[in-house]
Amino acid sequence: MPDVTSADRERLPIAARPYDGPVFEDAKDPAARFPPIEPLRPPAGAPNVLVVLIDDAGFGSSSAFGGPCQTPNAERLAGAGLKFTRFHTTALCSPTRAALLSGRNHHTVSMGGITEIATSAPGYTSVRPNTCAPLAETLKLNGYATAQFGKCHEVPVWQTSPLGPFDSWPAGGGGFEHFYGFIAGETNQYYPALYEGNTPVEPPSTPEQGYHFTQDMTDRAIAWIRQQKALMADKPFFAYYAPGATHAPHHVPPEWSAKYKGRFDAGWDALREETFARQQQLGVIPPEAELTARPTEIPAWEEIDDDLKPVLARQMEVYAGFMEHTDHHVGRLIDALEDLGVLDDTLVYYIVGDNGASAEGGVHGCFNELIPLNGAGELETTEFLSERIEQFGTPEAYNHYAVGWAHAMDTPYQWTKQVASHFGGTRNGTIVHWPAGIQARGELRHQFSHVIDVAPTVLEAAGLPEPTVVHGVEQKPYEGVSMRYAFDDASAAERHVTQYFEMFCNRGVYHEGWTAVTRHSTPWIQGKPLPPFADDTWELYDTNKDWSQAHDLAAELPDKLAELQALFMEEARKYGVLPLDDRRIERFNSDLAGRPTLVHGNSQLLFGGMGRLSENVVINIKNKSHAVTAQVMIPDGGAEGVIVAQGGAFAGWSLHLKDGRPTYSYNLLGLQHFAITSDTPVPSGAHQVRAEFTYDGGGLGKGADVALYLDGTKIGEGRLPATVPLAFSGDETCDLGSDTASPVSDQYTAETSRFAGTVEWVQLDIDDAAENLDHLITAEQRLRLAMAKQ
Repeated sequence: MPDVTSADRERLPIAARPYDGPVFEDAKDPAARFPPIEPLRPPAGAPNVLVVLIDDAGFGSSSAFGGPCQTPNAERLAGAGLKFTRFHTTALCSPTRAALLSGRNHHTVSMGGITEIATSAPGYTSVRPNTCAPLAETLKLNGYATAQFGKCHEVPVWQTSPLGPFDSWPAGGGGFEHFYGFIAGETNQYYPALYEGNTPVEPPSTPEQGYHFTQDMTDRAIAWIRQQKALMADKPFFAYYAPGATHAPHHVPPEWSAKYKGRFDAGWDALREETFARQQQLGVIPPEAELTARPTEIPAWEEIDDDLKPVLARQMEVYAGFMEHTDHHVGRLIDALEDLGVLDDTLVYYIVGDNGASAEGGVHGCFNELIPLNGAGELETTEFLSERIEQFGTPEAYNHYAVGWAHAMDTPYQWTKQVASHFGGTRNGTIVHWPAGIQARGELRHQFSHVIDVAPTVLEAAGLPEPTVVHGVEQKPYEGVSMRYAFDDASAAERHVTQYFEMFCNRGVYHEGWTAVTRHSTPWIQGKPLPPFADDTWELYDTNKDWSQAHDLAAELPDKLAELQALFMEEARKYGVLPLDDRRIERFNSDLAGRPTLVHGNSQLLFGGMGRLSENVVINIKNKSHAVTAQVMIPDGGAEGVIVAQGGAFAGWSLHLKDGRPTYSYNLLGLQHFAITSDTPVPSGAHQVRAEFTYDGGGLGKGADVALYLDGTKIGEGRLPATVPLAFSGDETCDLGSDTASPVSDQYTAETSRFAGTVEWVQLDIDDAAENLDHLITAEQRLRLAMAKQ
């Protein structure tokens, strides 16, 4: 597109210019000449852009910032670029990602928490306003090629079904022309629930064949960039590389964790001291910085039972190997850019963490994080964990490390992920590499910066204006500040001088070096009453002198504290933080939170071929009586495989045929597997298979009686002593005709789960709707259900 001005680019998409020349009747007329078609491109000199965002990694994790996890590729980029030592995130995943990709504060784009706890309050809906167009859309409409690989946790939960809507998906309204990854807060690295674009796909191989998602997504990112440069060499790209690593589950091939064997036997207190010393040597913290005290809520290593210490040390070995493995694959991507000759002209952001290290594993960590998530953490005893010590990090585990390791990974700061009040939750080491645009090499930058600063930096580097109108909608201005002013000026006065923080009502404000903060809740302590907001204890720090927030000045300077408390409230009103909401469990209930749901009433009818249905789009059958009825067609010779399954190897249920006989399998948090079977095979032809689940009642997670029916006749029954109360999985789904990802039951594998007949439909009925006297659903009853839902 010729002669596009900066003003033209303020309104996107750029308006087409009508032809205003003479009209010719004959194209063969020598005068009938027209300017050539020119494809849209950004201004000359606009660089490629690669943003790498590591998940759940604290400031003190990567070796580039003094941590114990070896990240040679991060160090390599830093050696030819810059380390930003005072870069900040929001303290939680969805909010950080929404802020990064929009250039606005997380409440401005309605992502005040993770998507699963969205409410109807304006700052918390999880629905990005169309007044805040994403960076990828802006770049695409200016002529960039755009692609995202890895994790997306910004889709409202009621929009996560295979039917969308896709306004918030990367390849829908997110501005990315290509997407390969998962739509969730976490995924099983060996059995990820993948999408290519908006279409569900399965991994290309199995864990037994060496599959790991980080390697897979890197292969796809490299292939996309190579193709992009092969076909459109003059067109810059924007690639967003966001692995699920190093979020739990901590999954890594054993050879990577083996590198760290014995490395952490001295415990987390000693590790903090070692990391702190390395950080001072590297200069990522100043000589006068102090190592903050360990909170009393975190046990000292010497207080840990000797029998448990080997398990805890193993947890950290696995995590360190996981991070090094992730950095290795980032290095493969960097190598590919170098091989193509485009690395020097690529603006690379390597952000080591979307928040502080995660303390969500609990005081002792866990082997299967769904066990503590479902309120059964006491089952993971020292003996239980010790028996499984060699399985940590493998496909047999869904593991997370202990709080003490998370705190050590946030050295030298206080607290962890979710605690937005303190730097342990929000300060993340960040590396910027762009040899063609930055003269400095291997230098440190100490200016205060925030994740909302990335988008305006990218636009300035590309020579693009911030758009005022996108798709006909007037835009809210960016709230971040470009960081480019500091690229070649280490002593430049910082320009991002005020920033509020809030997550789960842990809140604070930064202003010209001063911070006023208050911790309202603790990530790993749930179920206890929280204090009124007015009773929260505020702390005051002068980080111009006290780098790590080690000395609370609140008692000494009450007027200064009051000034900053008032500033926090001013910022909170300005950016949509209010009302503060410290509910947690309640916000998972869509009715209490005011979120839309896809499922209404007590029945849900699904059809053969449907799949990749998250728990948010399937009727909730937990803690209640229910029935699962399936209409199937059996070929001559019988059938095998899964009719319907929900969940995976660490919790879930399935109705399937084993040796042609109906079987109901129940996976109780990976601890016990129950199979309720019949002696009656299903003959060829059309039949109805039904499982009736009679819940004991009296609370959550109680037992149940299960009965199996074939065409209305009881053919089997059994007993479940306990059930899963809250969640089957964070990423595994409900599928008809197969059990995708990791298998629920030990009676089949993912490969043998495909149903050898035809599943026509499956109906889920709960409570009163589950009562059917003849244990058979007639066509008339199905029609009545369909009419009732209209």
